[in-house]
Amino acid sequence: MRYLVLILALLALPAQARSITDSAGRVVDIPDEIGTVFAAGPPASILVYIMKPEALTGWPRALRAEERPYIAEPFRDLPETGRITGRGGEANLERVLQINPDLIVDFGSVRDTYVDLANRVQEQTGIPYILIDGRFENTPQALRLLGEVLGVPERGEALARDVERTFARIDAILADVPPEARPRVYLARGPEGLETGMKGSINTEIIERAGGRNVADDGGATRGLVQASMEQVIVANPEIIVTWDRNFHASVFDDPLWQGIEAVREGRVYLSPTAPFGWIDRPPSLNRMMGLRWMAGLLYPDRWEDDLRRDTREFYELYYHVELSDEDLEGVLEWAEGRPPR
Repeated sequence: MRYLVLILALLALPAQARSITDSAGRVVDIPDEIGTVFAAGPPASILVYIMKPEALTGWPRALRAEERPYIAEPFRDLPETGRITGRGGEANLERVLQINPDLIVDFGSVRDTYVDLANRVQEQTGIPYILIDGRFENTPQALRLLGEVLGVPERGEALARDVERTFARIDAILADVPPEARPRVYLARGPEGLETGMKGSINTEIIERAGGRNVADDGGATRGLVQASMEQVIVANPEIIVTWDRNFHASVFDDPLWQGIEAVREGRVYLSPTAPFGWIDRPPSLNRMMGLRWMAGLLYPDRWEDDLRRDTREFYELYYHVELSDEDLEGVLEWAEGRPPR
């Protein structure tokens, strides 16, 4: 009887905590089992959804109608939670406490600003908060780290290896292409196409990782998003333009200001799908891995030699947990060909 009482007492003990070291070098105590996660911003929500969708407590912004078919049905109607980090962060701590997740995850920068925010929120809520480095090159490590944290290390490892295979394929293509011989690429953001990302920014990592030369390059003096002038774009004269803005893509070929630019003159202005998430950024998370494959095909069509239809179907199934119908697959491929839904 005494042993039975002891066993029952042990079973009644709360789950043991464990310590992990996040990407910022912070040692954080987390529950042994993580059932629910609050995503601090859009990049984190995608990472958590990809890794363990049932743990995600909600989307920072509710899914739009055109995005819903590309997310597994049980997770299309998760509530809108707001965001802790990034532009327009509106999730207050009362909302976080109301949801009461086991863990808060942020994915992106691990600069001091974000470390300070994580420490402050963790102290005020008592909820463990981890930072995961969102740089493109860190993607395999990020996947392995979150897989361990969420108790799904096998999935983390499988996804990390998939990313590493894609990186290795691109590296093999670029091995004998000197930097000066790589295509000059411009990222056109916004309806005028004049917002762009400087070389090295998280918004343009995909261009550089796919083997393009970002023409928005001032030698590292400026980072992040900037407003370019039409004169600067004309002088840069990119060979290829990529954009996610439908209005810009629909008007650029008829806009006399853009007519003299090589990419426009040769018809090499490409529209990125944004369903369920952008292939270029919007936000800069694991969704960029689909964009990386697409962009490698744009920049090196004779070397990449992949079937975009097959790649898209396989990526959405592996990463987004959804088997695309033929209609939905055609929809996203038509979007990539410049015919987005209206």
